Formats: sequence, structure tokens, C-alpha cells
Amino acid sequence: MKNIKITFALLVLISMSSCDEFLSEIPDNRTQIDTPEKISELLVTAYPNRTYMVIAETMSDNVFDSQMEDSNIDNRQSFNWEMQSQFGVDTEADFWNASYEAIAAANQALVAIEELGSPASLNPQKGEALLARAYSHFMLVQLWSNRYNPATAATDLGVPYVTKPEGALLQQYKRNTVKEVFDFIEQDITEGLKYVNNEYKEPKYHFNIDAAKAFASRFYLVKGDWDKVLEYSEALGSKPTTIRDYVAFNAAPSAQKSLEFSKVEQPTNLLVDYPNSIARRGYVNRFYLSANREDEILGFETNIFGKSWLIFTSSFYENNVLIPKFYEYFKYTNVTAGIGEPYTGTVLLSNDEFFLNRIEAHVMNNQIAEATEELEYFLGTRTSGYNAAADHLTEQDIVDFYPVIADEFTPFYTLTPVQASYIKAIAEARRREFIHEGLRWFDIKRFNLVVEHNTYEFGQVVRNNVLVKDDKRRALQIPLRASDNGIEKNPR
Repeated sequence: MKNIKITFALLVLISMSSCDEFLSEIPDNRTQIDTPEKISELLVTAYPNRTYMVIAETMSDNVFDSQMEDSNIDNRQSFNWEMQSQFGVDTEADFWNASYEAIAAANQALVAIEELGSPASLNPQKGEALLARAYSHFMLVQLWSNRYNPATAATDLGVPYVTKPEGALLQQYKRNTVKEVFDFIEQDITEGLKYVNNEYKEPKYHFNIDAAKAFASRFYLVKGDWDKVLEYSEALGSKPTTIRDYVAFNAAPSAQKSLEFSKVEQPTNLLVDYPNSIARRGYVNRFYLSANREDEILGFETNIFGKSWLIFTSSFYENNVLIPKFYEYFKYTNVTAGIGEPYTGTVLLSNDEFFLNRIEAHVMNNQIAEATEELEYFLGTRTSGYNAAADHLTEQDIVDFYPVIADEFTPFYTLTPVQASYIKAIAEARRREFIHEGLRWFDIKRFNLVVEHNTYEFGQVVRNNVLVKDDKRRALQIPLRASDNGIEKNPR
């Protein structure tokens, strides 16, 4: 399991001991990163050792009040779009810290490569470091800033874009604008794609060529550069065989499903990670995907072919529904005491998302025929009893099944009525596909969707909380220790 990314031994190699003070401490007696082997090992830590998925998912409209006993403060605060007050795995503060730790590792690797004379033999490591740095900054700006809008990006608060290892105690950082962050990300993606390759011992634990292109498509989708999305996804074609095979997945034994989902052997999985996380245990939380609301997302009435979805729920906990996506590996630090650290298999990038990005780009380029063909194929592979000879989609089918609602989807660009119906269809497909994985939140921000979260007591609504368009709570508040160290807070 990639030795859980060799995290424990290698964190001391980067110029960060914790990041609890936001890039503020320099460890003594640093290990010198002075060989290609050490650089490769260091890059194992260039991916966040925490996950955003629980945070983002709980803020989305995939989560409801199951009315179970409420014991998780983080869960309640995320559900209500409040700043989390806790520290620990799957919290906002920890993902922020872990992301900057990963960035520090990438930066240290880039410096070490330069100090070795930047030989061509280290180009793959250089490409991986650049892409890893871009990825962490992208996830940070997506969570802690306003949505990307070219009309306001030059003044919207982004996040600090860090390109050098920290060289001073209590280094002070300022927030770059969203435009600056996106410009830096694009530079790193463009440069990283020149060098990255697939010649890793375990390529899906690293930024390989396909993972890099999938990440680029995610970035350019947010930026609204449809031609770039189509360029990077061209090799997928209109009927890729490398998206998830739900028939095969569903046939796996129940105890194996979560392991199968994130295995590197799955063709759809392009970048896999094992962060310190208890995401698999989320079903015990009060605010989760609840059984009495499951059909709103997975019911047959949401299937344009009028059939059942192959994406089925496999476990229930009181009133909650679990789709087995997260395999937890528990590493014991003391077997006798039964204590240790949980690590959870997560798919950071997949062909499923990559293909949906491609379909959306077709729509926005007014290539409706191509989008219809590809959307039919994608939905068909997720539909029980789909008949390719009989179950066809037309433009009119999409328009009728996904009617336009005024001011529902309001991205920074204009949508024609036909585009609006197709974008809604794709967003719903993405919502369904990535339940528990948090991607729905980024569509909510990108399309400025309104979300309503109700809290119940004894079956009665006691709090009606609505995330309106352009609500300031769409940008997470800067973690307290970072703001205490001079990082400007988001307005509230």
C-alpha cells in the first residue's frame, strides 16, 4: 500500500515540522535531499495527507439531517456552513495544513533538482513536483476563495501561492488574488505536462500522464476554457472503456467493494491516495446521505431511461446510506493497546470525472450531437438493463427531462436554454457519480446553486438554513492559526 506513502519517515525531510503555525517552523538538522532517490522519496509526501472529501460533501446538497444523535461537532458545523472549531483528521484546519506541507515537499524537490543541475533524467520528478504543487493550491483556492470569475478574480482573495521552501522562522505570507493563483496553477500545469511520464514503479500513486491531463481538464473546466478540456481529453474518445464498470464492481463481495473501488488496478482510477482519514466512518454522522432522501439522487425516477441505477447503496446505519467507496487501512502503532492511525483509500482523479468534463466542454462549444452521444453512453453504463439498441437519447429528451429553471444555474458565463438543460444533466450525473467524494460542492460553487439544509427535532424543522447565491459562506473561513499568523480572513 505504498507504505502509506512512506509518510512517517519522510515528513521530516521537508522544511516543515507541522504547519500548525502555517509554514512557521524550520526543523533543525534537516536531511539533505541530494540524490535522485531522495527526491523521488520526498515526492511521495507531495500530496496532502488529509482529505477534503468529508468537508466538501457535508456542505453539499447530497447530505440531509438523518435525525440521529448528534455527537460530531465538525459534521454539524460543515452542514451549517460554519467555521469548524476542531482540529484533527477530516477537518478544515488539517486539510489546509496538510496541503501546505505537500506544497513544501514539492518545492523542496524542485530546489533539489535545480541544485543537481536539472538533469533530463530528473524531468519526471520535476513534472510531478510542479503538478503536485498546482493540485494542492487548486484545491485550497477552490475551498477557501470565491468561485473563479474572470470579472472579479483580480480582486478576489485567493490563497498564498508558495513556490519556495520556507527560509525564515515565522515567515509571513499574504494571500494572492484568485487570478494570480489561477495563473500560477496554469503555469505549473503547462510546465509539468512537459515532463511528467508513466515510468513510476507504481504510477497511479503519482501524477502520471493521464492523471495530469485529467487534473488539467478539471482546472480548465472551472476556468471556462472548453478547447483545452477537449484537447486534454481527446484520447478518451466518445465511448471510453476505461470508465468504472459497475456491473463488475457490484459483483464483488460486499466486504471487498470498498477495496475494489480505490484499487490502482481499476482502469478508471488515475490518481489514488491514502490520506490519514476516517471518511469511511462518516455514515455514523447525523448529517449524511439519509435513506429517506436517497431516491432524490438515486431513485429510478431520476434515470432518463426510466430504469434503476447500477449505483446502489450497500449498507445502512440507522437512517443513513453508505456507498462502499472508502477502504480504511488501520496502521497500529501499539497493537497491545489497540491504538494507531487510520488511512483511507481515496480516488483523487478518475476517467469518470475526466469523461464528464469532456461532455460538458462539448456542450459549451455547442457540439450538442457529440454531447448527446457521449452522455447517452455514460448514463447507459450506469443503468441497470440499459439496451444500446433501444435506449437512445435525443436533444429533446434532455431538454424535457431537465427543464430550465430561471436563475438556477448561474455560472460566470452565459448559457443558452439548451446548454442549461445539458449542463443540469451533466451536473446531476456528476452529483450521483461522486456521492461521498465531495465533488458536488465544487459544482455548487461553480454554478452558484442554492442549497437548503434543514435541521429537525422530533420531525419538525427547527432550523432552515439556506445558502443563497453569492453567499459569503461559500468560501471557507481561514483556519484560526493561519489567520493568527497574518493570513487575511474572508469577509463574513
